Amino acid sequence: MGAKPDEIARFLYHEARLMDAHRYDDWLALWEDDATYWAPCGDDDSDPARTVSVIYDRGRQLRNRIQRLKETLWLKERAPRLKRLIANIEIEPASEGPIVVRANFILAELHRHRQTLWAGETIHHLAAHADGFRIRFKKVLLLNSDEPLPNLMFLI
Repeated sequence: MGAKPDEIARFLYHEARLMDAHRYDDWLALWEDDATYWAPCGDDDSDPARTVSVIYDRGRQLRNRIQRLKETLWLKERAPRLKRLIANIEIEPASEGPIVVRANFILAELHRHRQTLWAGETIHHLAAHADGFRIRFKKVLLLNSDEPLPNLMFLI
């Protein structure tokens, strides 16, 4: 594997801080150009080409999502306050290819005097580079992905 578990944990914590602070460009810099960002709807192992997803962005679509978030006026004025906890980090053994990391999260969102808790699991496929890791693939398995969801105007 080559990467140390504490380096991978620090990377996940850093990514969480960037998302919570709405540092969209810095967060986007963590990704490979052709990466996939996916949050399935309902079935965690559905085929995103055949089923509806909460999020399914690849490459340019991910950059477009970030641009829309940056341009949304009400977000600039009253972006939700976010704090997330990352836990139960597990690195799957592999001799080659991307580093596969699973982790659980709890995200507290405060927006317009209303607090919402989000929970789930993330699966990252990370590529090791000389200057750190880059995300090749991220799957967010929301605990409530089979329930009606509001528009997500933040990074999950």
